Amino acid sequence: MDTKVLEYTVILHKDEEFEGYWVEVPALPGCVSQGKSKDEALKNIKEAIELHLECMKEDGEEIPKEESYKVAVKAS
Repeated sequence: MDTKVLEYTVILHKDEEFEGYWVEVPALPGCVSQGKSKDEALKNIKEAIELHLECMKEDGEEIPKEESYKVAVKAS
């Protein structure tokens, strides 16, 4: 069985109220997780992504592939 490695951009947010971090995956709406540290939040989102993709596959949904572009801007 071939295993594909997919890469997704995640956005890590500091949450003052939770005193930790929460993470979202823009390419996978609704796929979010949290953790008390950056490392824990990133570990948890990796698991959340795997479960999210597994559910999409079971439901016969197309697995999104992310395209990324870099844009240079001047900062004042």
